[in-house]
Amino acid sequence: MKITKICCIGAGYVGGPTMAVIAQKCPHIQVTVVDLNEERIAAWNDNDVNNIPIYEPGLAEIVAEARGRNLFFSTDVDQAIDDAQIVFISVNTPTKTYGKGKGMAADLKYIELCARQIARVAKQDKIVVEKSTLPVRTAEAIKSILDNTGNGVQFQILSNPEFLAEGTAVQDLLSPDRILIGGDESAEGQEAIAALTSVYANWVAPERILSTNVWSSELSKLTANAFLAQRISSINAMSELCEKTGADVNEVARAIGMDSRIGSKFLKASVGFGGSCFQKDILNLVYIAKSYGLNEVADYWEQVIIMNDYQKKRFSNNIVQTLYNTVSGKKIAFLGWAFKKDTNDTRESAAIYVADDLINEQAEIAVYDPKVSQDKMMTDINYLETRTAEQNKKYLSSFASSYDACKDAHAIAILTEWDEFKSYDWQKIYDNMQKPAFVFDGRNILNSAELIKIGFKYQAIGS
Repeated sequence: MKITKICCIGAGYVGGPTMAVIAQKCPHIQVTVVDLNEERIAAWNDNDVNNIPIYEPGLAEIVAEARGRNLFFSTDVDQAIDDAQIVFISVNTPTKTYGKGKGMAADLKYIELCARQIARVAKQDKIVVEKSTLPVRTAEAIKSILDNTGNGVQFQILSNPEFLAEGTAVQDLLSPDRILIGGDESAEGQEAIAALTSVYANWVAPERILSTNVWSSELSKLTANAFLAQRISSINAMSELCEKTGADVNEVARAIGMDSRIGSKFLKASVGFGGSCFQKDILNLVYIAKSYGLNEVADYWEQVIIMNDYQKKRFSNNIVQTLYNTVSGKKIAFLGWAFKKDTNDTRESAAIYVADDLINEQAEIAVYDPKVSQDKMMTDINYLETRTAEQNKKYLSSFASSYDACKDAHAIAILTEWDEFKSYDWQKIYDNMQKPAFVFDGRNILNSAELIKIGFKYQAIGS
């Protein structure tokens, strides 16, 4: 099957960048990204590509090249589905906040809505691709819906999980470690796998495109994120031990990272991991394990989340204790609100939870982040429902300048590892702060010797 038209339902952090790169690398394929959120689609179509809704280094340039040529953003979902040979489902799968599996299981209502819409609209055979991170055997549910509510159309369901790291998503798409495609073992299933493979083969080497059965593909994504998150929680668990014993967690990480069996990646101690995937996927894995009665397996993976939550709580507690056991009425400057550098994504960011803890202690939080708006910060803190929106507004404010955010502050907390923080005039910042001036480096990115020489009371994670 020669693929000439692709549709992606969902213009978020996965769908938008993935389709932009496919469009750039496959100018012979028309790629249409659809979403019911009119404001989001309008932002993707903004004349100034710097205003697209997702910040990723290099993404604006790719969108500028392909948009209007063979990359389109639309709210006409039905038309895009009808036209396409391949339909990617890339909608949100948040953790359930209600009913059975609350707090752990993935909420699949948006996936089901997509499947029912595809079934209603489709008039020709289609390949439906799971791009969202989904529980094992979700493809079975999608196929059941499509086969039983369709118009006699034949559907092949493929699992094609993304392995993107926000901040490096464009590079991850251009030079992926691997492309994983799971499909049915029937002749029709293998034909569908070959069709999707032919799209990626325009820029990805054949040996990096792996095919498996659907269930293995679905579980591989959850497993990959669980393993990566486990490494972060493991080094964070050691960071507290380092602080108690006089060891330096950076030296420990460097020593064990040189072991070829372990490797150096994801051994950076910090205030904790965030983002849309790690916590959600591990909780999903925990729920699946419990549903099969594998309680010891569930407990093992749940501890990764417990350790991450503890690390964030430990960071905020340390700020309070160091500032003489009270932060009431004190200005604490947060440098960074995004969950990591080079993205405007704030989902599960450590900054949200540290801010919430400190506001409980009546601290005044002043935030600077180069890519996150005050409206987004307020939405994040209000979502926790710890207090009213009016109370949050009283205690949380955002600044367009980092120097303004730090002016008259009692302490600075580094919550995101933005590179620009390293090059600041820290003497100027120190001169304009309350004394003693504290820096709590939650990302271990600053030059401790330089800051201590200036006069800061400096504390890093794990040393």
